[in-house]
Formats: sequence, structure tokens, C-alpha cells
Amino acid sequence: MNSKIIANGILRAIAIILGLILLLYFLFKIQSVLVYIIIAAVLSLVARPIIIFLRRKFKFPNILAVVVSMLLFLGLIFGLISMFIPLIVKQGQNLSLLDINQLEYNIEHLLTQANDYFLARDINILDQLKSVDIFSNFKAIPNLLNSVVSAVGSLSIGLFSVLFISFFLMKDSDILNKSLLVLVPDNSEHRFQKSFEKIKDLLSRYFIGLLFQITILFVLYTIILLIFRVDNAIVIAFLCALLNLIPYIGPLIGGILMITLTMTSNLTLDFQLQILPTTIYVMIGYTIAQLIDNFFSQPFIFSQSVKSHPLEIFLIIIIGGLLFGVIGMIVAVPSYTAIKVILKEFLDENKIVKSLTKDL
Repeated sequence: MNSKIIANGILRAIAIILGLILLLYFLFKIQSVLVYIIIAAVLSLVARPIIIFLRRKFKFPNILAVVVSMLLFLGLIFGLISMFIPLIVKQGQNLSLLDINQLEYNIEHLLTQANDYFLARDINILDQLKSVDIFSNFKAIPNLLNSVVSAVGSLSIGLFSVLFISFFLMKDSDILNKSLLVLVPDNSEHRFQKSFEKIKDLLSRYFIGLLFQITILFVLYTIILLIFRVDNAIVIAFLCALLNLIPYIGPLIGGILMITLTMTSNLTLDFQLQILPTTIYVMIGYTIAQLIDNFFSQPFIFSQSVKSHPLEIFLIIIIGGLLFGVIGMIVAVPSYTAIKVILKEFLDENKIVKSLTKDL
């Protein structure tokens, strides 16, 4: 009898392990669909306050409020695309007429001027830069263009899928809730529903707060770049502001991008008298904008949206980055917020949980 029980236990354990492996394999194969669902869920959370506002203030029917919200999103998407199209067309024309030898001469001239400037201050940067093969990357341009064309098709399918899923998540706001309730025991359904509504409210506030943060940075960057007459200032400002969605690493990448595009916008100018001073002034402005964001905008947005202390958010983002890299840093705050709400609902008597969730 004991041997049969042991054998059944072993078989059951093997079946569970195989089931988990098959489930993980299935999720891996449909990862693109999961990404579409996650993006659509984020969009529905962002649109939630808009839909509620239209229904309460203007007495819109639910379907009309959803359609208006979708049209706003589509207008925003097409507005962004229309902003980038002139830049892409211009760069495509430049690539078709590109004189690699002349470009190489201009960059070498720029590096020589920079080296002369730094040599006067006993800093030799040309020796290190000589070992870098800058122009070998231009050989990959045709392959890159082919990859871009093939990616456009996938992007179109992804965009349609996200919009389609978003529409039904906005229209039937309880559809996700009902799907998750299937996995919850009957005696915990009420608590789960209460937690889910709280999570939706906090995450809606969080994502809208992120939009405000990006908008503030976009305005500051645009003003800085327009003051110093940098080409394509609006596009550069938007890209650098968007990179701030990646905590801590994004602003560093944005700074490098802004430096590079500022310096390469006028390669024919004198380095010491024009290029270097303009770049320094732009980076001073960029640093001031980041300080405003780090010490004023971001703490206020996080404290008001997810009701967590800025130091708490900082530690959670660092831990998420150490555990899961850049993706961990991006999803750290939403995940931590959801966990806090669930803990407050199910373990509200615990002393640690009480301390962490006292502001929720």
C-alpha cells in the first residue's frame, strides 16, 4: 500500500512538473500576444479616467466614451508618426546622397579640432579614438533598411492587435477581472475584487503621472534645444523625454543622445568657438531639467499616484534592476503597488504590512 502511495505521489509530481514546463513553453511561444495584452491593459488604465470623465460630465454612453478615447489615442499615435516622417524622409534623402569620404573627412576634422583643444590642456583623446572603426557600421545600412521594412509589417499587426484588445478592455472593464476570478477561491472573491479595483485606480494614476512627467521633460528639453538652435529640436526632445521611462539608465542614454545630436548637427562649424560651447550649454540645461525632474516632478508624481515614499520607490527600482535588469526597473513600481494592495487586503493585521500600506 505504501509503495502504491509513493508511486502515485511520484507520478503526480512528475505530471505537475511536466504541466508547468508545458505551460511555460506555451507562454514563451505566445509571448508576443502577452505583450499585446499588457500594452492594451496599460492603455485601458490610462484611458479609464477619460472614459469616467466623459460618462459623468458629458453623460456619454459607455460605448461612445470608449470610441472617443480610442480616437484620442489614434490621433496621438498619428501625430507622433507625422512628427517623425519628415525627419525620416530627410535622413533617407541624406543617406541616398551620402558621400562617405566627405563625412569621414568632416568627422576626422571634428576629432582633430577636439583633440587640439584637449591637447592644450594635456588631454590626448585622439589616440584612443583612432582604434575605433566608426565607418564600418555604414556597411550595415542596406541590411538595416531591409530589417526596418520587414519590421513595419510586424508593427502594423501589433498596433492593430493592441488597439483591438484595448477597445474591448475599455468597453468591458470587468472582462479582465472576471478572467482572473476564475483562478481565485470562492471565499476570497470579494477581497480580490476590492484589491483589483484599488490596483486599477492606483495604476491609472501612476501611468497618467508618467505622462505628465514625460510632458514636463519634453517641454523643458524643447525649450533648451530651441534656445541653442539645434536642428530637429522637437524630435530630439521627444526621444530624450521618452527614454526617461527607463529609470536612471534612460536619462543617461538621453544625455548621450542629446550630446551626440547637438555636436553632429553642425559638423562644419568651428569646434572650439561654436560646437563645444553649444554642447556644454545644452548639457547644463539638460542637467537642470533632470534635477527638476528628480527632486520636484518625480517625487510629487509618485507620492500622489501610488502613495509611496520617494525613498521607497528608489529602493524598489534598484532591487528590480538587480533582479531582472532594465525590464525589472520599468515594471518595479507597478508590480510593487499591486503587491502592496493585495497584502493590505489579505494580511492587514501584519505589523510590517500595516507599516508599508498605511497611506493606501
